[in-house]
Amino acid sequence: MTMRTVDWTDLRPRDEVPAPEPLRERKKRLLRRKLSDTATEMFMERGFDAVRVAEIAEACGVSEKTVFNYFPTKESLVFDLGEVTMASLRVILADPDLSPVDATLKILSSELANLTTWLSSQNDPAEAKAMLLRFGMLMGSTPSLRAYQRDTADKQVAVAAEILAQRTGRTSDDPESQIAATALLALWSIQFRALRKHLNRTQTFEELHDAVSADVERAARLIGIGLNSLETRPEQSEIQTPGPGAP
Repeated sequence: MTMRTVDWTDLRPRDEVPAPEPLRERKKRLLRRKLSDTATEMFMERGFDAVRVAEIAEACGVSEKTVFNYFPTKESLVFDLGEVTMASLRVILADPDLSPVDATLKILSSELANLTTWLSSQNDPAEAKAMLLRFGMLMGSTPSLRAYQRDTADKQVAVAAEILAQRTGRTSDDPESQIAATALLALWSIQFRALRKHLNRTQTFEELHDAVSADVERAARLIGIGLNSLETRPEQSEIQTPGPGAP
């Protein structure tokens, strides 16, 4: 089985395309997508280390330099959707009408809904499921991809810490901001593991969505217990309660 048996290119957030979009920007966006999709297909068929960037460039009809103009490293060809998550964090996590946990759950729910909608739209959903599992195996078995994934996660934590600090009057390097951001970003790992666990255990994609969401929400409730105190401003937490006999 190869990625040609499923519509891999449609696995994108529905609001990715800006409107209106200049023709030049549209061409750049479509080429970027083509490079990432072609690279991912080749990596999954032959293994990450067996594919050279020059081969990806040739398959897309561009130069190797052009590939690196769009993607700074070979590993980044696989992680283009990580930028969408980063953009969502900057907008949704900063929403003062949502708690940090609710904001994170909103992002995760959107990403999961996009995935299950994509799965249900395939002519052979079973093959699409198998491809997702193969993609997970590619990530887990390639040291350089695991390292790049950790680096991407660190950058996302830094962005989340900065946003949480702004919301609570702290600084991004305060321990409260750091641990809160780390805990929230860990929910992506929970969702990935839950997806892998339930992918072939559920009968419908609605059941898959509900089962994965339930696991994520269980973890989020535990995190929420600790984050309830995060909204307390530092100066408020320093107020001392008068002791017995105090005036």
